[in-house]
Amino acid sequence: MVPLTSFPLLLSVSLSLLTTTTLAQQVYISTDGPSPRPSCTSNCSSIARPKYHFTEFSFTQTETYRTATSRPSPTTTVTYAEPYEKLSGLVPGLSTTTWGSWNPNATAQATDTANPYGNAAWTSLWVAANITNFTGTGLYTTTVSPTPLPTSELVLPPADYFGPTDCYTFPEDFIFGVAGSAAQIEGAVFEAGKAPSLMEVLAGESDNRSNDHVTNENYYLYKQDIERLASIGVTYYSFSIAWTRILPFALPGTPVNEEAIQHYSDLIDFVLEKGMIPTVTMFHFDTPFQFFGEGNSPRNDAAIGYVNGGYQNETFEDAFVNYGKILLTHYSDRVPVWFTFNEPLLYCDNGVSVDHVIKAHARLYHFYHESVNGTGKLGIKFNDNFGVPKNPQNESDVDAANHFNAFQLATFANPIFLGIDYPEAYKITIPDFVPLTAEDLAYIGNTSDFLGIDPYTATVVSPPPGGIAACAANSSSAYYPYCVVQETSNIFGWPIGYRSQSYVYITPKYLRTYLSYLYNTFHSPVLISEFGFPVFGEANKAVEDQLFDSPRSQYYLSFMSEVLKSIWEDGVNVMGALAWSFADNWEFGDYGAQFGVQYVNRTSQERRFKKSIFDLVDFVAARTVGR
Repeated sequence: MVPLTSFPLLLSVSLSLLTTTTLAQQVYISTDGPSPRPSCTSNCSSIARPKYHFTEFSFTQTETYRTATSRPSPTTTVTYAEPYEKLSGLVPGLSTTTWGSWNPNATAQATDTANPYGNAAWTSLWVAANITNFTGTGLYTTTVSPTPLPTSELVLPPADYFGPTDCYTFPEDFIFGVAGSAAQIEGAVFEAGKAPSLMEVLAGESDNRSNDHVTNENYYLYKQDIERLASIGVTYYSFSIAWTRILPFALPGTPVNEEAIQHYSDLIDFVLEKGMIPTVTMFHFDTPFQFFGEGNSPRNDAAIGYVNGGYQNETFEDAFVNYGKILLTHYSDRVPVWFTFNEPLLYCDNGVSVDHVIKAHARLYHFYHESVNGTGKLGIKFNDNFGVPKNPQNESDVDAANHFNAFQLATFANPIFLGIDYPEAYKITIPDFVPLTAEDLAYIGNTSDFLGIDPYTATVVSPPPGGIAACAANSSSAYYPYCVVQETSNIFGWPIGYRSQSYVYITPKYLRTYLSYLYNTFHSPVLISEFGFPVFGEANKAVEDQLFDSPRSQYYLSFMSEVLKSIWEDGVNVMGALAWSFADNWEFGDYGAQFGVQYVNRTSQERRFKKSIFDLVDFVAARTVGR
């Protein structure tokens, strides 16, 4: 995920290209008296007096305790494509090599200067990236063998007094798990042949921001992290692969890092060995440094997203497709679910960026299903804090919400899911958008097996001063490019939900409406690819208080309850939900916004389960047939 404050979305006043429109999210109906109690029987209104009496007191209160049910060892092997040995012909001419580690303070220098892809050339990438706040290495320099967890760590914490009361179950094939991304958890940034990415460059200035150099050291501790998740009963483990590890020189025709290929292969194998199922994101913001240069700095303001991710570079599309093909040929036999891009809007600079993302995604979809003949699923995941109208009975507010949601979603989803043109919200705002031909749309349309969405929260939307159209035509407007006013309170001044450390508010009922909007607008199964809650002030609490994270439990259980209602009452195909994050991690320059369901000691790298992961896993297990 990305630390956002709240962000605007798209759909414009003209929604003729979409199959449905979004109506008001709620209607305010005035009523008097106390809240109703629908679960009570008629005796709730009885005027009978209670009968008081004395009894002999004793300490007889009992408490049931349980331990988590670990994942069982697999008894069968499932494959989703041929192994690499049979697919290697799809990526001809690959060469592999390995590189070492980089330390700006090292005195020894590489001598293979004649090799354009040798250690000297690899070192020059780091020198060019100008990392000025080098913090050295972490505790580990090799993969750590996992240690089984003692039963004492798997005892469920006391339950909150109020909890879900539904009787629904999840479909048998529902995907439930936890997620993380390479830049936010791996560490070992300068080791094992990894090259610099946008993440190191943005956090590489000598300011007060934390960097990603060490983070959780998951690169070396991945087996222990997976051991812990399997022990507590998590089914799916979703992670991203670092492009700059697989291809340090980024471009087609450059050598593949054999050490990285083997690392992620071992990671996938260990996930399977522990009875879990891997899902892979190819790209989670960590653009290789090679896509930046003179006139295209990562520090340039982006016209669309929050950061210039370099996607507009003329070589990006082909390079990404080449990288994706390497991943798909090496790992598709064992990975059933793939995401090409994570939240692409947020790092798109301009119209060319969007064009490259959409076309690269479509090319990999066709490659996976037509060349690899993969039987799993391949899709893409989007950001979008669901825009809801400030006053649902005000047409201008409803139009603003539609514009907001269209700009962020339909810009990508119209071509990819429906095979139709960009929404007007995008075209009236981004003047350099690349037109899509009928041939483009025929090739791009229906190239995702699901719609991945990261619906962390909702945001209240109304038109900007002067209106949407005037804002869209004025790139210097304070509201550009989303061209709406965003707030976090309703028309009565109340916050829309319980507030977190960041932009997230607990808004479960809006989630249900959002899922219906997505499914009925884009006609695709919906996979919640991230959702999570950084408890307010958690990082400043004593560790024991951090572990009893009831607000996060409330967030997860309320959201999952609404997912069940969406499935059973609204008929929405919600494929699954992946909680963010499986542990506290680096949040793009910050460790204070803790999304994790595990605490991480930044000195010792010790992990400890929080209450929320027990509550969430137990909620799903109790509602899964056969458990």
